[in-house]
Amino acid sequence: MEGNPPPRIYETESGMLNAIGLQNVGARRFLTEKLPFLRTLRARCIVNVFAYSTEDYVRCIEILNEGEGIAAYELNISCPNTRCGGMVYGSDPKLTEEVVAASKKAARYPLFVKLSPNVTDITVFARAAESAGADALSLVNTFVGMAIDIETRTPRLWNVTGGLSGPSIKPVALRMVYQAARAVKIPIVGVGGISTTEDALEFFIAGARAVQVGTANFYDPGTSVRMVQGLRDYCQRKRLHLSEIIGSLKIPERATPMGTEN
Repeated sequence: MEGNPPPRIYETESGMLNAIGLQNVGARRFLTEKLPFLRTLRARCIVNVFAYSTEDYVRCIEILNEGEGIAAYELNISCPNTRCGGMVYGSDPKLTEEVVAASKKAARYPLFVKLSPNVTDITVFARAAESAGADALSLVNTFVGMAIDIETRTPRLWNVTGGLSGPSIKPVALRMVYQAARAVKIPIVGVGGISTTEDALEFFIAGARAVQVGTANFYDPGTSVRMVQGLRDYCQRKRLHLSEIIGSLKIPERATPMGTEN
């Protein structure tokens, strides 16, 4: 896919809008052009997978199954299902179950499912993905947003709307991770505005087993390295193993956190 024409990135207050359009070289070229280099790195390779029909999700995974050095797949279900008139997979629990079940059946490697935050109740979709066979969940994908140039009265992005990421979405992403962690038993990867050790710790305490760093890499590629050291220092200072922090949020008796009734 060639992706969207520019402009397709716009910096916002405490965040970034992007409408890249999922530009990529395709599954087969990924195996021959990208994966050999990734295998030389001291890192696990988790491949993000998307498509516009369940059949194409399965076909893409079948192609990627031929590759060596893939640790897991991350299923992007924030794509519109063309067969269903553009309904986004991640906004319909039945479509979520359908695509996850079919992808899991085809997958040679563990399957993570990246959930959309643009829904009313994230726990419904977390449970749908878990029941369909997901091995883990990534929460959350970007929020739909837009920006306007008031001088020209035109959108800042060619696509008009884009995905909002960065520190501005962290409180909402954190809340969704907290809710989902109490709704499912499979591991959760926290995503959304993580740029410091403190951010990562908040997600771990809320119930995430791992975190992703995205937007921060655009302005500070060393973020992840410092975060790893910061987590090590925190655990040494508290005399704790990281596993003891996960899901350790202490709720005062007077509080009634939203979503706990689920």
